[in-house]
Amino acid sequence: MITGAAGLVGRVLAGQAAQQGRDVVTLTSAQWDITDPAAGESVVRAGDVVVNCAAYTKVDAAEADPDRAHLVNAVGAGNVAQVCARAGAALIHLSTDYVFDGALRRPYDIDDATGPLSVYGRTKLAGEQAVHAALPDATVVRTAWIYEGHDGSDFAAAMRRAALGDGTVDVVADQIGSPTYVGDLCAALLQIADGVRAPLLHAANVGAVSRFDQAQAVFAELGADPARVRPVGSDAHPRPAPRPAYSALAAEKSAAAGLTPLRPWREALTAALAATL
Repeated sequence: MITGAAGLVGRVLAGQAAQQGRDVVTLTSAQWDITDPAAGESVVRAGDVVVNCAAYTKVDAAEADPDRAHLVNAVGAGNVAQVCARAGAALIHLSTDYVFDGALRRPYDIDDATGPLSVYGRTKLAGEQAVHAALPDATVVRTAWIYEGHDGSDFAAAMRRAALGDGTVDVVADQIGSPTYVGDLCAALLQIADGVRAPLLHAANVGAVSRFDQAQAVFAELGADPARVRPVGSDAHPRPAPRPAYSALAAEKSAAAGLTPLRPWREALTAALAATL
């Protein structure tokens, strides 16, 4: 059962699950408003596996609308966990690398200290805590820099459009993370649904890369001149919400819990740009 099924992760997850012959129920935010404590009571049954993809993901807008972000990301996440607890259903809840402050400068392990810099990050961390308070057996899955690379609004898709156009593009070189292909993330979520159980897991393509390096890789993959991508600092593109300077996610402890590590980010990018979702 997938909440937030109209979003990118929800759509791709539903498609992969259906292709594998699974019994899938998809619920958009209109069909299950997670901010309503009772909204899921009539649909969740014992033995279900609920994957909560519903979230307020507008990182910059959250700075001006913290109450709404908290209602969806924290209160809503807790509501889903409470419904699952009452029904006897399992829960997989999606979280983010933005729960970290970026000061560590090495890939973040599951048990590293959190310290979100933005409203979005703080509300997602509060959501993790609300989920585990209501359902200690729930699995929270942190991921990072999700993209599909074609027609969407994600970073890789934007760089694809830039590569297929003309001129140069300035891209920040001082933000480093783990670009994650949505197809690989959803495959990991299905593996978790099949029995990988841990309070916290990291699911991101392996490797630490800057936005600048990611953009150059998109250009190169499409046969465009990577030199058209020019490195700049974050101060050249000021945003309402601060981003962690470093938020790559480590896979080792998730692998020890049974989750197959996602492939290296560059290999995943090649597949993503060639795929039709």
